[in-house]
Amino acid sequence: MNPFQKRSAIRIAAVSILLAAVASPVAWFVARERAEESIVSLAVEESGRLLHHYDAIELTGPDASRNATLAARTIAGGLFDIAEIYGGNGRKLAESLTGEGEAIESSLPKHGAPSYTAASYESLKLSGGLWILRVFVPLRNSATDTSLPITGYFEGVRIVPAWQQEQIFGSSMSVALMVCLASLLCGAALYPVVVHLSADNERKAREVLNSHISMMESLGRAIAKRDSDTGAHNYRVAWIAARIAERMGLMGSDMQALIAGSFLHDVGKIGIPDAILLKPGKLDDAEMAIMRTHVAQGEEIVTGMGWLDGANAVVAAHHEKWDGSGYPRKIAGAAIPLAARIFAVADVFDALCSKRPYKEPMGFEAALAILEKDTGSHFDPSVMAVFRTLALEIFDRLANGAENDARQLLEERVRHHFDM
Repeated sequence: MNPFQKRSAIRIAAVSILLAAVASPVAWFVARERAEESIVSLAVEESGRLLHHYDAIELTGPDASRNATLAARTIAGGLFDIAEIYGGNGRKLAESLTGEGEAIESSLPKHGAPSYTAASYESLKLSGGLWILRVFVPLRNSATDTSLPITGYFEGVRIVPAWQQEQIFGSSMSVALMVCLASLLCGAALYPVVVHLSADNERKAREVLNSHISMMESLGRAIAKRDSDTGAHNYRVAWIAARIAERMGLMGSDMQALIAGSFLHDVGKIGIPDAILLKPGKLDDAEMAIMRTHVAQGEEIVTGMGWLDGANAVVAAHHEKWDGSGYPRKIAGAAIPLAARIFAVADVFDALCSKRPYKEPMGFEAALAILEKDTGSHFDPSVMAVFRTLALEIFDRLANGAENDARQLLEERVRHHFDM
């Protein structure tokens, strides 16, 4: 299991457990409420049948109290432990209690004369673990037509027996466990789907990244060919810059931007005329002014190119100097992007140590001496302090190396820092 799969498994498991922890109590509560409502509905339906049987719905006339009393006696001891019947004016006409009902009557909340228009119930917990369901039902001549006038009120209290409490608890717990299991199974089913989709997405992302890097290399090689170079310089300076940056703690997008910027630092030279770019002798002032426009042209090329936007820092500032004497903006010190300050050291060191058509490669001591002399004027002292510890290793690694060798060195760093 790779790190991504492990992270995915942990996150999906955490979400599944959280969902189960939240959904299970909710499912248990809903199942319990529905069980209560079923008990109440059955009790109300049965009491309504008995009330109709004893003509205790239309509670008017001389027989109203007698009929209400007969109905209350019959209802109490069946589904209810306390049965109370009131007239339409809210006056109690009859009451009947079982022994259990008498024992708890004083513990029930008191209320005034009934005046409600819709049936309802309340669930109460009394001392001793007794569970009470109390129903309130307005009486009408029709059980379905609520527009008819209310002729009386029925109130019943049921003590839910222990066996029924256990049944409700067991049923509610079964529902809660099923929801919990469903949540966990859902997470288990999602894991391979997420891993598959992520692997597919990662594959496509790598393909896009590979195409971007190939484009970067093609662009770098194109300008190197125009500049009478083999292209190895771009690979070498990007690798040297990455090695310095690693020692300085750069990582992630900062490191990616440094590598891309180092490889494409001279991309703006594409717009410089061949007569100037390939001139064997020294450039005059006018020609130098044109040559220096490659910085601005390079900025225009990489700006707005998505992931290459990060290369802008090096492309725009790779000719700036620590003391502010560089170009094109003459910025100094920490105002120069760190990536450009790192690249400046890598670029000059490689230029000094490389063979060019117009010069032989310089030895390590001589090249380092020039960099040391220009530290504090051209180069950032803090970057040089790090480079100093790597310089000999870098020199030995690149000595007499061909373009292919430099390409392989950079490819290793690209694969590492671009997570390939």
